[in-house]
Amino acid sequence: MPETTPLVASGNGNGADHSHDLARLKSYQKWAFFVTFGGYFMAHFSRKCYSTVKQNLQDEAGYSALLLSEMDTTFMATYAIGNIISGKLGDTFRPTTILAIGLFGSGICLGLICIAIWFNFEGYSEALGNFFILGVYFLFGFFQSTGGPVGTAVMGNWFCDPDSIKNRGLIFGLWTCHQYCGDITSQLVSAAVLGVGWPYWWALFIPAVANVVWGFLTVRLVPDPYEMGIITEEVRIRQEKLAAKRAELEKAGKASDLVDEGPPPISYIDAIKIPMVAQYAIAFGFFKLTNYVLFFWLPYFLEKSFDQVTANLIAALYSVGMMPGGIIVGVVSDLFGGRRATVIGVFMCGLLVFLGIFAQYSETLTPAPLLVMLFIMGILVGGPNNIITSAVAADLASHPTVKGNAKSLGTVTGLINGTGAITASIGLLAIGPLEENYGWASVWYYLMACTATGTLLMSTKIYSEMVPSANTEGVALAV
Repeated sequence: MPETTPLVASGNGNGADHSHDLARLKSYQKWAFFVTFGGYFMAHFSRKCYSTVKQNLQDEAGYSALLLSEMDTTFMATYAIGNIISGKLGDTFRPTTILAIGLFGSGICLGLICIAIWFNFEGYSEALGNFFILGVYFLFGFFQSTGGPVGTAVMGNWFCDPDSIKNRGLIFGLWTCHQYCGDITSQLVSAAVLGVGWPYWWALFIPAVANVVWGFLTVRLVPDPYEMGIITEEVRIRQEKLAAKRAELEKAGKASDLVDEGPPPISYIDAIKIPMVAQYAIAFGFFKLTNYVLFFWLPYFLEKSFDQVTANLIAALYSVGMMPGGIIVGVVSDLFGGRRATVIGVFMCGLLVFLGIFAQYSETLTPAPLLVMLFIMGILVGGPNNIITSAVAADLASHPTVKGNAKSLGTVTGLINGTGAITASIGLLAIGPLEENYGWASVWYYLMACTATGTLLMSTKIYSEMVPSANTEGVALAV
C-alpha cells in the first residue's frame, strides 16, 4: 500500500458525483490556500517585528539585554509547548477557530506591549515592567504556535486529491513562503517606520491590528471538505463501514442511531510511533536552531557594522532566500519520487560550507558579498525548514500505520515543530555567552556543529532513499 494514498477516489462511486466533488474541491483549494497562507504570514509579521526594533527597546524603552534575552527564551519555550498542544487542539476541535484564536491573541499581546511602552512601565518600576513584558510574551508564544500545525492540517484536508499529492512538495513549498513573506514585510515596515521618523512602536502596532483583522477572515474559512458535502475517499470508506454497522444492528433488532462523527484524533503516542517522526523532530530542532539564531540575532549582529535601517534591509535578504529554498526542495523531491531526506541532506552539506566561510569573514565583509551570502544561506536553511514541517509532515501523517487519518496531521506537525522549537530554545541560551566570551566566529562554528548533528540524525533515512531495499520498491519514499 503506498504511503501517500490519494484521499479522493479516482474510480469509485458515481463518476458524475466524483467529478462534481473534485471540481468543488479544486475550486475551494485556492481560497483555503490564500486564507491559511495569510494567517501564517500574519503570525510571522507580528513575531519578527520585535526583533527589528530590539535596539530601540534597549535604548528608548529601557529594556536590558537580559530582559531581551529572557523574552526570546520565554517565547521559544511557550511556542514549543504550544505547538504540541495546538496540533492536538486542531485535530480535536474546529481548526479554523483555533487559528483565529491564535491571530486574535497575537494582536492583543502586541497591543499590550505597545501599552507598556506608551505608559513607560519600565520607568515606573523595572520589576513590574519586566514581569508584565515576560507575562505577555509567555502568552504570545502560545498564540503564535497555532499557525504551523493547525494551518498545515487545514491545507492537508483540502489538498487531498491525487494531483495535489503528486505535487505535494511544490504546493507546500509555495505555501510555506508565508513565514518569509511575513518576515520580509516586518523588516520593510520597520525600516519604513524608522526611515520616516515615526515612533518605533508603530512597527509593533501595525502588525497587531493586521493580525486581528485576519482573524475575522480566518474564522469563516471552512476547514474540511466534508462540511461542504464533498466526499473524499477517506469519508467514502468511513461511510461504507458505518452503513455496514447500521445494517448489522438493524438485523439484530437493535436501535441504529449511529452517526458519522469523523475519525478520532490520533494520540501523541501513536504519532510518535509513526516511522521517522521522532528522528525528523529531533533533526528539525538542530536545523531550526540555525534558523532562529539568524532570525533573532542577525539584525543585532549587523547593527555592529551598519546603521539600523541598513542592517534590517540586509537581514531581509536572508528571508528572501528562504522562500525559493522550500520551493526548490519540494519540486526536486517530487521529481525524485518524494526522496525528501536526500535533498535535505544535500542542502545541509552546502550550508556547512557557507557557515564555515561566515565564521572566517562575516565581520569584515562589505554589504555586497554579505547580501549574496545571506541570500544563498536563506535558500539552504529555508528549504529543509519549510519542507519538514509541511510536505514531510503530510507524508508522515498519511503513513499506513495511521491509515491516512485526517485527524493526525495537526498532531504530527505539532510534535515535529514543538520538539524542534524546544531544541532551538535550549540551543539559543548558548548564543549570548559564546558571542560575549569568544566572538561571533564561535557562534557560526556552533551552528556548523548543530547542522552536522541534524544531518547525521537523518543519515539512515537518506541511505534508505539512496539504496532502497527490495521491500521498499514501489513505496513512496517521502516518509
